[in-house]
Amino acid sequence: MDNVVQFFKNEFCGWRKWEIFWILFCNLIILGISLYLGDTAVGIIASMTGVTCVILTGMGKISNYLFGVVNILLYAYVAWNAKYYGDVMLNLLYYFPTNIIGWFVWKKNMDKESNEVYKRKMSVKNEFLVGILSIVGIFAYGYILKLLGGNLPIIDSMSTVLSVVAQILLIRRYMEQWIIWIVVDLVSVIMWIAAFFNGGESVAVLMMWIVYLANAVIMFIKWFRDIQLNNNQLDGRKTCDEL
Repeated sequence: MDNVVQFFKNEFCGWRKWEIFWILFCNLIILGISLYLGDTAVGIIASMTGVTCVILTGMGKISNYLFGVVNILLYAYVAWNAKYYGDVMLNLLYYFPTNIIGWFVWKKNMDKESNEVYKRKMSVKNEFLVGILSIVGIFAYGYILKLLGGNLPIIDSMSTVLSVVAQILLIRRYMEQWIIWIVVDLVSVIMWIAAFFNGGESVAVLMMWIVYLANAVIMFIKWFRDIQLNNNQLDGRKTCDEL
């Protein structure tokens, strides 16, 4: 028990004031609005653990995978009720195992001083390759979802395929994941707005995706600056060695 307490103490140690404010604000606004609108407990918990997960991911904290597992299971249940079968399969067949893989990969690439994961940037060649494969995957999977009778198959497919790609980049610690997450979050917001007006689906889940979108923008900026700072420090050390 002491080890668990110490683990989470280390995870939340050294946060800046705006970072503490952000994680509290996001969770409280979702909780408040959801309770006011009478959302379900499952939807609220799924949304709050999801928001906590993506913020911890942006902070480079390995504990994001713990909150992610809870979010995955509950969100899959909510998505099933909304007939977004692509999201259901994405969470149960992909996110769940990759969360376990991600935990071990990140554990090997943690900065012990800052307790954050080491971040990196993709090459232009790899960015182009990821873009082509993503487009092909979206149309192929969209066709399958259409045959299954799912709602908004192309949009659902875009959310699913890009989420798969972004999760791989997340595990491999690439900054470009946040660009893809921004697109995924925009698509998902549209999906859940449609679900809300068609059948009154979870308001908390819709709010969760809106917060995801804002967080993706913020964390892209953070990772970009962290990588630039790290590169500058490496250049500085190289210069000193050369001297």
